[in-house]
Amino acid sequence: MDRRDFIKTSAIVGAGTGLLSCTDGLGRFVSTPKPYRIDGSKRMSLSFFPYEIQLAHTFTVSSYSRKTTPDVQVEIAYDGFVGYGEASMPPYLGHTVESVCAFLSKVSLEQFADPFCVEDILSYVDSLSDGDAPAKAAIDIALHDLIGKLLGQPLFRLWGYNPAKAPATSFTIGIDTADVVREKTLECAGKYRVLKLKVGLDNDEEMVNAIRDVTDLPLVVDANQGWKDKQKALDEIFWLSSKGVRMVEQPMPYSQIDDIAWITERSPIPVFADEGIQRLCDLPSIKGVYSGINIKLMKCTGLAEARKMIDWARAENMKVMLGCMTETSCATTAAAHLSPAADFADLDGNLLILNDRFSGMTVVDGMIRLPDRPGLGLKKCQE
Repeated sequence: MDRRDFIKTSAIVGAGTGLLSCTDGLGRFVSTPKPYRIDGSKRMSLSFFPYEIQLAHTFTVSSYSRKTTPDVQVEIAYDGFVGYGEASMPPYLGHTVESVCAFLSKVSLEQFADPFCVEDILSYVDSLSDGDAPAKAAIDIALHDLIGKLLGQPLFRLWGYNPAKAPATSFTIGIDTADVVREKTLECAGKYRVLKLKVGLDNDEEMVNAIRDVTDLPLVVDANQGWKDKQKALDEIFWLSSKGVRMVEQPMPYSQIDDIAWITERSPIPVFADEGIQRLCDLPSIKGVYSGINIKLMKCTGLAEARKMIDWARAENMKVMLGCMTETSCATTAAAHLSPAADFADLDGNLLILNDRFSGMTVVDGMIRLPDRPGLGLKKCQE
C-alpha cells in the first residue's frame, strides 16, 4: 500500500468508527485485519420483522404489569455481511410494532454506497420524523454491527474502550409481594453483585426488608416517577440509603423539576434521570436537577447519540448509567459495548426473557463480559 492509499484507508476508519487499538485492553497484542475497501457499486439493504419477547416472570413497575414486550428485529445487509439491530417497545414509550414498521418502511438505505458515512446515514434516518426513537435505534445498532464486521473488530475496540473496565450489571426485581421478592432474590443473589428494585407504590419498605432478609448485596432502586411528595420522597431516600441503596432513579414525575432538584441537593445518594431525559437535546434542561443520567438506546436513537450523551455528562461532572428495556441480546449487547465508559450498568434485559434470538454479552460473577468478536459479537441461537 502506498502512502496515498494508507492515508485514505486511515481516514475512512477514523471517520466511521474511531481509532483502532492494537491491544485487547488486557495487554495482549491483537492483529489488525486487512482494511475493508469500499466498492462504490454496492448498496445496503434493510429488512425487518416483528418479534414478540416472552418474559420469564410478570414484570411490574409503579404504573403497569406485563408478561411480553413487542419487538421488531432489523437486519442491514451489505456485500455479504449482515448487521443486526432491534427495536424494543415497552408500553410507556408509546410505540407499537405497527408504528416501528411504518417508519422502517420509509427508510431507503440503497442511496448510500458507503456504510462508514455514519453521520450522513443517521442524520438522514433522523430527519424522517421527530420521534420513532426505537426504530432509529434499531437502524443505528445494525449499522454499527455491520461496520464492526466489515473491519473485523468488536465495537468496544473501535471506540478505544477497555473491556476489562466493564462494570457489574444490576439484576432487576419488579414490584411484588414480600414472599415473591424474597424468592426472586434467593434465585439471583449468588449470581450478581448489585440488585435493582422497582419501587414507587405503598409497599417499598416491605420489599426492601424482604431482600435484606436474605442478602446484604448493594441495591439500586427505580421509582419510575412513583413518588409524588418531595419531603416523603427524601425521607424514603434517607431510609433506603441506610439499607445499602447506592442510587435512585427518577424519584418523582419528571415534570416536577424543581422538586427533583430540591431532592438531589439534599439526597445522601445520587439521583438519576430516567423518564426525565431521552436524547442529547434534553440534557441542558436537567443540568443541576439530577446528579446522573440513565441512557437507554431505545430512547436516545442508538449508539451514536448515546456516546455523545456520555461525553456531555462527563463534561458536566455527572454520573452515567446505561440501562435497557426487556430486549434480546442484540440491543443489550450493543449497550454493553459502551459500558466501560459508565459508572453503573443495568443491562439485564436479555436475562429476563425466554426466547432470545442471540447470544452476546455474558455476566460472569456479576460482571459484564463483552464478546471479542467483530461488531456486536452476536451468535444466532437456533430458531
